[in-house]
This record gives sequence, structure tokens and C-alpha cells, in this order.
Amino acid sequence: MKKPSLLRIPGHNDHKASFVELFFDLVFVFTIIQLSHTLSHHFSLSGFLETLLLGIAIWWIWIYTTWVTNWLDPDKSSVRGMLFFLMFLGLLMSTSIPDAFGERGWLFAGAYVAIQILRSAYMLYALKGTDKQNFRNFQRITIWLTVSSLFWVTGTFFHHEQRLLIWTIALTLEFISPALGFRVPGLGHSSEKDWKVSGEHMAERCALFIIICLGETILVMGSNFTDIAPSAINLLAFAITFITTISFWWLYFRFGHERAAPLIANSSNPGGLARWAYTYAHTPIVIGILITAVAADFTLSHSQQIATMETAAAIIGGPMIFLAGNMLFKTITNGRPPLSHLFGLVTLGMLAFPLTISNLTLATLCTMVLLITAAWEWHSLGGTVQT
Repeated sequence: MKKPSLLRIPGHNDHKASFVELFFDLVFVFTIIQLSHTLSHHFSLSGFLETLLLGIAIWWIWIYTTWVTNWLDPDKSSVRGMLFFLMFLGLLMSTSIPDAFGERGWLFAGAYVAIQILRSAYMLYALKGTDKQNFRNFQRITIWLTVSSLFWVTGTFFHHEQRLLIWTIALTLEFISPALGFRVPGLGHSSEKDWKVSGEHMAERCALFIIICLGETILVMGSNFTDIAPSAINLLAFAITFITTISFWWLYFRFGHERAAPLIANSSNPGGLARWAYTYAHTPIVIGILITAVAADFTLSHSQQIATMETAAAIIGGPMIFLAGNMLFKTITNGRPPLSHLFGLVTLGMLAFPLTISNLTLATLCTMVLLITAAWEWHSLGGTVQT
């Protein structure tokens, strides 16, 4: 008996995000909350490095799953069951984030490895006998993930700095593997032109994840403002953090996503564009928003305190990392870096010089830079989006 195909039918709503995919994203709403709260409560160099690693790992799980759902048909019961099981594992992994470098490291690593290996193994099952090229591609991917999993598991036998080092090796292996075409001795390497994906689907899915991340900043704002006195200063701090979030949305969606989505949809090499513009360039965008959510916490909770090195790093660093990622994204999709973003990065960098100002004042200056950057880009594009 012939195995029923689990793959999408080309051209049959293959660019639409399904309801089960949106349901799958709910786990990552909780995950982003866990990451920002963990970083907020342990904002130090070690806390930042640990959260950075966990944040990239979470993004890596999500983007790998997005690649997979480009090919799989979510209307198939078997595919839905696989996604539901990944959700369960993802929820377990998310609960371990606050103590991932302590006693719950085994839970984080175990759930992470299970998600990566099981999803890849499912793809091998789905592709066998239907797509020889992509089947070979996932053979290579599975081998890379298996090697990295050895480091994830090994790291659980160590603590803190040692675990951070070993897990960094694991994540580095996974991070560089797509750029290397998942090269494996005896199996060759994958060509980006072999990665036939729906560009519209990839663009829509990544945009939805950015909305999730921006939503965390909104949640932090609302939660903090609920717990503080509604004074004029606090109301101003609330407005500044809100405007920062709006500027992020404008810079990414108005002149980033809206221009890139049709480009990747009509590209002759959507796999290559998706790899660089979405898999890689979106990593700093996500991390920048995450750090800015922490900065919103500092700005609202300690608006009149003099900015310390730690709070300044969050208030300035979040927008800088976001702008750098956004600039990379637009450079890949448009062929040249936007000068407005270069201005924004340089100006934000100048604010990093030691200044005796409050958290609110520093946040206000950063927000002004973001607004000028957005206005510059809007003006340079003639006040419209050319698609």
C-alpha cells in the first residue's frame, strides 16, 4: 500500500500560515516571556551570555520548524500530531529556562535535542520515496543535529561557565551548518537552490514571530505600569517605551517586511534568500527586541535612577542590535545597506559614552534616534513602499 503524501500541494494555499502553526506559536509566547524575565532578574555579563545562548537556541528551534512546515501539509493529522508533540516538548523546555544553567539543565537540553532530532526524523519519514533531493538534505541535517546533540547532553554534566562553553559549541555547530550546506563526507552538501520553499509563507511566519517578540515588550509595559504610581514621570516613561515599540514595528514592517515579502515570493532562489534574510538576519532582530523588553522594565521600574552600566547596556544595546539585524535584513533583500540605519547605529553608539543621566532620559534619547532613523528611511523612499 502506497504511503499517503504528507507534503503540501504546490500552489494550494502553500503560502498561508495555518491555524495549527499559529497554535504552535503560543508556546513561544511563553518562551519569550521566560527569556526576558530571566534576563531582567539576572542582568549581568554572565546572565546576558546565558540568555543570549538560550534565545538563539529558541529561535533556532522555531525557524527550523518553520522551514519544515514549508514542506509539510498541516491539514494532515500526522503532521498536526507531530507539531502538538513538539509543542509539549517546547513547553517543557520553556519551563526550564530560568534554571537552565542550574538544576534544570537536563530538562532544557533533553527537550531541545528531542525537538531537533524527532522533527528531522519525521521529515525523513515524510520525504522518503517522494523527494529524493530533499530526503538527502535531511539526512545531512540529521547528522549535524546528532553531532550537536552530543554537546548539548554533555553540557548537562557541568555547571554554569563550563555548561555555557559546551552548549556554545553545540549551538555554533548548528548555526554554521546551513551556511556550509550541511556538508557531510560521503553525502556531499546541499545547494540552496535545492531548498524549494514558499517565500510568502516564510516571510509571513517570520513576521508573526516578530509580532510575538514585540508583544512581550507590550506585556512588560502593561505589567510594570500596573504596579507603579500613575505619576507624570511614570506616564512619560510608559509613553517612551510604547513609542520605542512602535518605532521597531515601523522599521521592520513598513520598510522591511513589506518590501522583502514580494521579493522572496518572486525570487528565482527563494531557498538562498530565506536562509540569509530570515534564518540568519532575523537572529539579531529577535535578540534586540528581547533586550529592549528588559530595557522597558528598567525604564518603567527605575525611571529616575541614574543609568548604570548595566541598565545603559540594555537601553542602548537592544535598539542597536535590532537596528543591526534590520540593516542586515534590508541589505540582503535590497542589495545595499540603508544609510538611515548606519546613522542610527553610530548615533546610538555615541550615547554609550558615560553620561550622568537617568534611565528615562537615556531611553528618551534612544527613542528619538529611532524616530529620526525611521523618518530618514521614509523620506529616502519617497514616503512610500516600492514593491
